[in-house]
Amino acid sequence: MPHHDTQFSGSLNVKTCEMMRNATTCLLCIIAALLCSCSSSSSNKKVLSKKGTRITAVRTTAYTHSESDHIQYGARTAVGSQLKYGSVLRSAAADWSVYPVGTIFQIEGTPYIYQVDDYGSALVGTNTIDIYQPTRAHMNAWGVRHVNIRVLRWGSKSKSLAIMKDRQKYDHVRKMVQRLQRS
Repeated sequence: MPHHDTQFSGSLNVKTCEMMRNATTCLLCIIAALLCSCSSSSSNKKVLSKKGTRITAVRTTAYTHSESDHIQYGARTAVGSQLKYGSVLRSAAADWSVYPVGTIFQIEGTPYIYQVDDYGSALVGTNTIDIYQPTRAHMNAWGVRHVNIRVLRWGSKSKSLAIMKDRQKYDHVRKMVQRLQRS
């Protein structure tokens, strides 16, 4: 019968998990970098580069799934997926006529990649991005911050329109649809 050193196996498993986590983080960053796209903009705050579109002084707030205006949706996004708060990929909400669904961005100075997969009535017309936080304490700690972001990949206007098509009984959705149809 082979002899197993449990201390060695335990440290090997921890090291293996750490290496896999680092490899996954690197892979996601490489994928995000490969998905970079340039787009034109009329705003002075947007600067184009090979690393995506840099937008300065973006107002961000935070939300959580247990807030009274989100509780009916639970921990689900407007696209129907689970809200994400991972070690790399996290959910964000925005006005989809500004940041269409699927927009991928990074807040400068952080290792996290955010994906716009949600929207909120208070965001329409404000150019504010709402960062998902898993608890009220995290949400309150975020507060309001003005940050620089780098859009790594712009989302899909047509997918945004398709998702919102049957939700136009809500005024904020109707406004986003009208703005998208004009653009």
